[in-house]
Amino acid sequence: MAQAAAVAKPPAPPRRSRARSRARRTSATPRRLPYLLIAPAALLMLGFIAYPVISVFYYSLQHYNPTKPWRNGFAGFDNFVHAFTEDPIFWDTLVFSAKWVIVEVSLQLLFGLALALIVNQTFVGRSLGRALVFSPWAVSGVLTSAIWVLLYNSQTGITRYLADMGIGEYGTSWLSDTSTVFSAAIVADLWRGVPFFAILILADLQSISKDLYEAAEVDGASRVRQFLHITLPHLKDAIILSTLLRAVWEFNNVDLLYTLTGGGPAGETTTLPLYIANTSVDAHNFGYASALTTVAFVILLFCSMVYLRLSKFGGESK
Repeated sequence: MAQAAAVAKPPAPPRRSRARSRARRTSATPRRLPYLLIAPAALLMLGFIAYPVISVFYYSLQHYNPTKPWRNGFAGFDNFVHAFTEDPIFWDTLVFSAKWVIVEVSLQLLFGLALALIVNQTFVGRSLGRALVFSPWAVSGVLTSAIWVLLYNSQTGITRYLADMGIGEYGTSWLSDTSTVFSAAIVADLWRGVPFFAILILADLQSISKDLYEAAEVDGASRVRQFLHITLPHLKDAIILSTLLRAVWEFNNVDLLYTLTGGGPAGETTTLPLYIANTSVDAHNFGYASALTTVAFVILLFCSMVYLRLSKFGGESK
């Protein structure tokens, strides 16, 4: 009997295989630990991001106005049809938004690049100069609007001092004139947006090896050729990324324009996001505002994908 039991007992696994299994279990735990640690924060962020997005898509298919509950209900694609075929304000605000983004981003990139090249040089007081250049970026949009409202005030602002010098007339308000309000708003937002480009471009400029410029000087390359063939190719990805981010932010710009002009005069400075805000907050038409938000989301997503595709972001510069 004892001999039969001994024969039926399975052989013990080799010591080497048992050591390997323990090593697999112990090595799997450290690999999973980082994901387990960030899982609560990731789930929380996903909830804060996913829930609003899903809600917007849901309400875009609804007639939802809390002040008119008897009209609430499923709308299908009626809100989208109304936007594209029956709402001229939608097209006007979309065209102005495109104009606003193109002008703002182009000028901010131009001035930001120039400032970055200047503060990248060595001169006395460079640290103070950099701090002054970057300080407007720390100011909020509402505070920026308040500053420029005071500067554009017809009684105590710039126009008053220009009138004292014989330039223009007293009582002129650039924010109330349809011929000057766009330029006035552009200048106000430039003051805040230029430092963003200057910061990103300066950071990339400081990573360029000085040996490249020294070799170019030895070969007789001028400053212009050094800028075109060394500086710009190196800044390609930084410029592409910064212009994309700033274009999205400028398209969604509400705080500055709302505080500065309120979309006026006569709707001259009403962007699509500002129109969405007025439709939802003032008119309480959350269903139609959600449909407009969905349209804006699709437009930004499509334009971003096309821009990255055409610019070959992340590719090697030739």
